Amino acid sequence: MLFEEIKQLIITNLGSDVIIETNEKALQPYLQIQTEKIAEVGKVLHENGFDHLACITGMDNGATIGTMEVIYHLYAILHATSLTLKVKIFRNSNNEPMPTIPTLSAIWRAADWHEREVYDFFGIAFEGHPDMRRILLPADWQGFPLRKDYEAQTLYRGIQVKY
Repeated sequence: MLFEEIKQLIITNLGSDVIIETNEKALQPYLQIQTEKIAEVGKVLHENGFDHLACITGMDNGATIGTMEVIYHLYAILHATSLTLKVKIFRNSNNEPMPTIPTLSAIWRAADWHEREVYDFFGIAFEGHPDMRRILLPADWQGFPLRKDYEAQTLYRGIQVKY
Protein backbone atom coordinates (compact mmCIF):
# COMPACT_ATOMS: atom_id res chain seq x y z
CA MET A 1 0.00 0.00 0.00
CA LEU A 2 1.52 3.30 -1.10
CA PHE A 3 1.47 6.56 0.88
CA GLU A 4 -0.83 8.21 -1.68
CA GLU A 5 -3.24 5.25 -1.48
CA ILE A 6 -3.42 5.59 2.30
CA LYS A 7 -4.05 9.31 2.00
CA GLN A 8 -6.85 8.69 -0.54
CA LEU A 9 -8.36 6.02 1.71
CA ILE A 10 -8.69 8.56 4.52
CA ILE A 11 -10.05 11.28 2.21
CA THR A 12 -12.59 8.89 0.66
CA ASN A 13 -13.89 7.82 4.08
CA LEU A 14 -13.63 11.04 6.10
CA GLY A 15 -13.14 13.97 3.71
CA SER A 16 -10.11 16.01 2.68
CA ASP A 17 -10.31 18.43 5.62
CA VAL A 18 -9.27 15.66 8.06
CA ILE A 19 -5.68 15.81 6.78
CA ILE A 20 -3.98 19.08 7.74
CA GLU A 21 -0.51 18.40 6.36
CA THR A 22 1.22 15.74 4.29
CA ASN A 23 4.96 15.19 4.24
CA GLU A 24 6.04 12.31 2.05
CA LYS A 25 9.66 13.50 1.85
CA ALA A 26 10.39 13.27 5.58
CA LEU A 27 12.59 10.48 6.90
CA GLN A 28 9.35 9.06 8.30
CA PRO A 29 6.60 10.23 5.92
CA TYR A 30 3.58 11.41 7.90
CA LEU A 31 0.07 12.73 7.77
CA GLN A 32 -0.93 15.42 10.23
CA ILE A 33 -4.54 14.81 11.23
CA GLN A 34 -7.17 17.04 12.85
CA THR A 35 -6.85 16.32 16.55
CA GLU A 36 -10.53 15.64 17.13
CA LYS A 37 -10.61 13.19 14.18
CA ILE A 38 -7.68 10.95 15.18
CA ALA A 39 -9.91 8.13 16.47
CA GLU A 40 -11.99 8.14 13.27
CA VAL A 41 -8.82 8.00 11.17
CA GLY A 42 -7.48 5.20 13.37
CA LYS A 43 -10.67 3.20 12.90
CA VAL A 44 -10.54 3.55 9.09
CA LEU A 45 -6.89 2.52 9.01
CA HIS A 46 -7.46 -0.43 11.33
CA GLU A 47 -10.36 -1.66 9.19
CA ASN A 48 -8.10 -1.44 6.14
CA GLY A 49 -5.16 -3.48 7.35
CA PHE A 50 -3.22 -1.35 9.84
CA ASP A 51 -3.30 -4.00 12.51
CA HIS A 52 -0.29 -2.95 14.59
CA LEU A 53 0.21 0.19 16.66
CA ALA A 54 3.95 0.13 17.30
CA CYS A 55 4.36 3.30 19.34
CA ILE A 56 2.80 6.55 20.49
CA THR A 57 5.21 9.38 21.25
CA GLY A 58 4.69 12.82 22.74
CA MET A 59 6.67 15.93 21.86
CA ASP A 60 6.75 19.36 23.47
CA ASN A 61 7.54 22.15 21.02
CA GLY A 62 8.11 24.59 23.89
CA ALA A 63 6.32 27.61 25.29
CA THR A 64 7.46 29.90 22.46
CA ILE A 65 5.80 27.79 19.75
CA GLY A 66 2.97 26.91 22.13
CA THR A 67 2.14 23.44 20.79
CA MET A 68 2.65 19.81 21.66
CA GLU A 69 2.41 16.82 19.35
CA VAL A 70 1.36 13.20 19.62
CA ILE A 71 2.92 10.91 17.02
CA TYR A 72 1.55 7.49 16.13
CA HIS A 73 3.58 4.77 14.40
CA LEU A 74 1.35 2.24 12.64
CA TYR A 75 2.12 -0.87 10.64
CA ALA A 76 0.06 -2.99 8.26
CA ILE A 77 1.60 -6.45 8.48
CA LEU A 78 -0.22 -7.86 5.44
CA HIS A 79 0.82 -4.89 3.26
CA ALA A 80 4.30 -4.53 4.82
CA THR A 81 3.57 -0.82 5.14
CA SER A 82 4.32 1.64 7.93
CA LEU A 83 2.64 4.98 8.50
CA THR A 84 3.21 7.87 10.86
CA LEU A 85 0.32 10.07 11.98
CA LYS A 86 0.68 13.32 13.92
CA VAL A 87 -1.71 15.56 15.79
CA LYS A 88 -0.89 18.97 17.24
CA ILE A 89 -2.51 20.50 20.28
CA PHE A 90 -2.09 23.79 22.07
CA ARG A 91 0.24 23.64 25.02
CA ASN A 92 -1.22 24.56 28.39
CA SER A 93 0.44 26.39 31.24
CA ASN A 94 0.33 25.22 34.85
CA ASN A 95 -2.94 26.98 35.70
CA GLU A 96 -4.86 25.86 32.58
CA PRO A 97 -6.68 22.58 31.97
CA MET A 98 -4.62 19.71 30.60
CA PRO A 99 -4.75 19.29 26.79
CA THR A 100 -6.82 16.31 25.67
CA ILE A 101 -7.17 14.23 22.54
CA PRO A 102 -9.34 11.20 21.76
CA THR A 103 -8.05 7.78 22.82
CA LEU A 104 -7.21 5.01 20.38
CA SER A 105 -7.30 2.31 23.07
CA ALA A 106 -10.62 0.90 21.81
CA ILE A 107 -9.03 0.38 18.36
CA TRP A 108 -5.57 -0.92 19.31
CA ARG A 109 -5.15 -2.40 22.79
CA ALA A 110 -1.47 -1.35 22.78
CA ALA A 111 -2.61 2.29 22.86
CA ASP A 112 -3.68 1.80 26.48
CA TRP A 113 -0.10 1.72 27.82
CA HIS A 114 1.39 4.11 25.25
CA GLU A 115 -1.22 6.79 25.99
CA ARG A 116 -0.62 6.46 29.72
CA GLU A 117 3.10 6.96 29.14
CA VAL A 118 2.47 10.14 27.10
CA TYR A 119 0.15 11.34 29.85
CA ASP A 120 2.74 10.53 32.52
CA PHE A 121 5.61 12.40 30.88
CA PHE A 122 3.91 15.18 28.88
CA GLY A 123 0.60 15.85 30.64
CA ILE A 124 -1.58 15.14 27.61
CA ALA A 125 -4.80 13.33 28.56
CA PHE A 126 -6.62 10.92 26.27
CA GLU A 127 -10.37 11.40 26.36
CA GLY A 128 -12.26 8.12 26.71
CA HIS A 129 -9.22 6.17 27.95
CA PRO A 130 -10.32 3.41 30.37
CA ASP A 131 -7.58 4.05 32.97
CA MET A 132 -5.98 7.50 32.56
CA ARG A 133 -3.42 7.57 35.36
CA ARG A 134 0.34 7.60 35.65
CA ILE A 135 2.09 4.40 34.60
CA LEU A 136 5.82 4.88 35.32
CA LEU A 137 5.97 7.68 37.89
CA PRO A 138 4.34 7.62 41.33
CA ALA A 139 0.74 8.87 41.40
CA ASP A 140 1.70 11.90 43.54
CA TRP A 141 4.61 13.02 41.32
CA GLN A 142 4.50 16.72 40.53
CA GLY A 143 4.69 17.86 36.90
CA PHE A 144 5.51 16.17 33.63
CA PRO A 145 9.25 15.47 33.18
CA LEU A 146 9.51 15.60 29.37
CA ARG A 147 8.01 19.06 29.03
CA LYS A 148 10.59 21.67 28.15
CA ASP A 149 9.67 23.88 31.11
CA TYR A 150 9.75 21.05 33.68
CA GLU A 151 11.61 21.74 36.88
CA ALA A 152 12.44 18.67 38.94
CA GLN A 153 11.34 18.58 42.53
CA THR A 154 14.18 19.00 44.97
CA LEU A 155 12.83 16.31 47.26
CA TYR A 156 10.32 13.51 46.82
CA ARG A 157 9.16 11.81 50.05
CA GLY A 158 12.38 12.87 51.76
CA ILE A 159 14.64 11.58 48.97
CA GLN A 160 16.81 14.09 47.13
CA VAL A 161 15.76 14.16 43.47
CA LYS A 162 17.62 17.12 42.05
CA TYR A 163 21.41 17.17 42.31
